[in-house]
Amino acid sequence: MTEQAQTSGACEGPGCEETLKELDLFLDSELSDGARQTIRHHLDGCPDCLGAFDFHAELKLVVAKKCQENEMPADLLSKIERCFNTDFDGDGVIG
Repeated sequence: MTEQAQTSGACEGPGCEETLKELDLFLDSELSDGARQTIRHHLDGCPDCLGAFDFHAELKLVVAKKCQENEMPADLLSKIERCFNTDFDGDGVIG
């Protein structure tokens, strides 16, 4: 990552675009071991991508918790599940 990218908060280093595209698959353990290792290595050296990872991980936890605690309109839950490609309510169906 360039010095300018580090100071501006922009994530522009080598591997950043690919890492950011794969974050959800990484969080859901849906990548090969090699791909997971590559992303983990990138996150270890890129504070901007690590910040994005932390945000995505926390957001997924909050959404999953809220889906289990509170009743919500079925169409809203379906939209959220499709957006994250995750079965938050545990019914075996996404969407």
